[in-house]
Amino acid sequence: MSQTKGAAAEALAAEYLVQRGVSIIARNWRCRMGELDLIANDAGTLVFVEVRSRAIGRFGDAAASITTSKQAKLVAAAQQYLATLGRTPPCRFDAVLLDGTTEPRWLKNIIEI
Repeated sequence: MSQTKGAAAEALAAEYLVQRGVSIIARNWRCRMGELDLIANDAGTLVFVEVRSRAIGRFGDAAASITTSKQAKLVAAAQQYLATLGRTPPCRFDAVLLDGTTEPRWLKNIIEI
């Protein structure tokens, strides 16, 4: 996905979450372990949000693109982010999936740690 399409998908996902009462804390947080698309607060829970956009096709939908390897990178980056905080709040990993022209899908707790 190009940077322009990625930025547009992340902006759409952030707007979608804000409309549902979620506060965005950071966008595109980077460290040596990887990148977190969105970091948010959902009713006191720190949420690391992976945004995936994919046209439905022979390679599967957007959810299929969150591989085990990608999940490991998300966890490693989240651990780096958490290390910058004074304490570790309740947290979880979510995904906002943009499949073609359908309504965004918000999946909560996509990674069990």
